[in-house]
Amino acid sequence: MAEEQSGQEKSEQPTQHRLSEGRKKGDVAKSMEVPSAVVLLLALLSLYLMGQYMLGNMLLILRHYLPNLHVIDINPGNMTTLTKEAMMLSAMVVGPLMAVVLLAALIGNYAQVGFLFTTEKIAPKFEKIDPIQGLKKIFSLQTVANSIKSIAKLCIVGIVSYLEVMKNMDGLIPLMDQEPYAILVFYAKVSFWIFLKATVIIALLAAADYAFQRWQFMKKMKMTKQEVKEEAKMTEGDPLVRGRIRSIQMEMARKRMMADVPKADVIITNPTRLAVALAYNNTTMSAPMVIAKGAGIIAGRIKEIARENNIPVIEDKPLARALFQHVKTNSPIPDNLYQAVAEVLAYVYGLKKKSA
Repeated sequence: MAEEQSGQEKSEQPTQHRLSEGRKKGDVAKSMEVPSAVVLLLALLSLYLMGQYMLGNMLLILRHYLPNLHVIDINPGNMTTLTKEAMMLSAMVVGPLMAVVLLAALIGNYAQVGFLFTTEKIAPKFEKIDPIQGLKKIFSLQTVANSIKSIAKLCIVGIVSYLEVMKNMDGLIPLMDQEPYAILVFYAKVSFWIFLKATVIIALLAAADYAFQRWQFMKKMKMTKQEVKEEAKMTEGDPLVRGRIRSIQMEMARKRMMADVPKADVIITNPTRLAVALAYNNTTMSAPMVIAKGAGIIAGRIKEIARENNIPVIEDKPLARALFQHVKTNSPIPDNLYQAVAEVLAYVYGLKKKSA
């Protein structure tokens, strides 16, 4: 559905400047399912790796308290001490897992948007309490997508749990003759596979949700043609002003180039349209250089300056065309033109000797 603003369709992809401005305001492509999936995966991996450690510490805590219940004096005077002790022992058990969960949440968010701090989203705004905007959000595509995701997760967890329990149903009956520790291990194993399978599916769902959020975000950030033009004016300046600046720069460069023409040793022409000024100093230059060139009126001006300064003007159509097309101003000539330029310079130096 095409969004419109000021009667124009938002058909243009957002520019980098618009994305940067949106990021400053907290508008980024982000899925809440990605951090959840990362937390579940890393927490499950941590439980698998640290399960023995956590279970061992839980047993130590139980062995510390249960046999000593009759000697533990519970009164208002020592409740603070007992509470601190219980909290410290509990932290030893669940502390590493909680640290992994916190780190996973940070990783899940950082992987999507990087480091971003802004207060724009929590700033008080009238739109946030506008009932009309609230109704629009209730029936928006985002709300529908969130409802579908929630239902899908419930169905996934329910189906996976049912299938895994049915798969291990034959192992439930023998548990009546097992020790509590063996029963706990069995339930932990079944629960681990339930969570693992459900988490993998939820991770796939999170990837699809991120793609959807990215698509919706880019659609929201699209621009009209007029917005693109206005932004170009703001970031790069008015096209007329830029054109004027370029023309002034070209004029200044042309004046500097004309000031170098009297330093030339020879002017090569074709003979009417092109003119190229060459200079060579064997003590400072490795090869002859093009110090000025031009076509049309500029070529005529170069030849006028040459005549005013008694610089030889040589007609050589192929050489003039090659130098004009392939050599930039204040650049040495290429190797393939050495022979032709050397012949011209030798001829010019001969003329100078005769005149001397």
